[in-house]
Amino acid sequence: MKHVLVVLIALVLCAPAVIPATGDDPAEPVRQFIDGFNTGNLQSAFAAYASGPITIVDEFAPHLWTGPNAPHDWADAYDKHAQATGVTDGKVTYGKPTRVEQVADAAYVVIPTVYLYKEHGKPIKEEGQMTAVLNRESGAWKIRGWTWTGVKPHAAQ
Repeated sequence: MKHVLVVLIALVLCAPAVIPATGDDPAEPVRQFIDGFNTGNLQSAFAAYASGPITIVDEFAPHLWTGPNAPHDWADAYDKHAQATGVTDGKVTYGKPTRVEQVADAAYVVIPTVYLYKEHGKPIKEEGQMTAVLNRESGAWKIRGWTWTGVKPHAAQ
């Protein structure tokens, strides 16, 4: 009996170490979205979003997209903006999150970014950050909303 009690206590003390973590990185969907954008894999990019209403704030008009179709509406607006302004070769690089706040099934993530592109063939650079709000759905983090904040775009050097 004493042996069983010792084993039970050991299991209780070790339990958190042996429970597998599933989707514990709230920044992963943000990276998935950016990687999908960079490679043109919209299916992967859109899969990073939560179901239901989404909110996106970005620097090009109309600046705000909301609702369940916000990711698709944003992508359409990005394409129209790029065509109208001569933007090609858009790519976003990102660093390690500078802030991650997580409480239960809600998270807030800030990731430093650099948006590189060509405007009428000239290399342009914009340092900024992406701030995302996420919720856990079916055990995985999903983007509920994000905002882009960047400096004024300038010639890449």
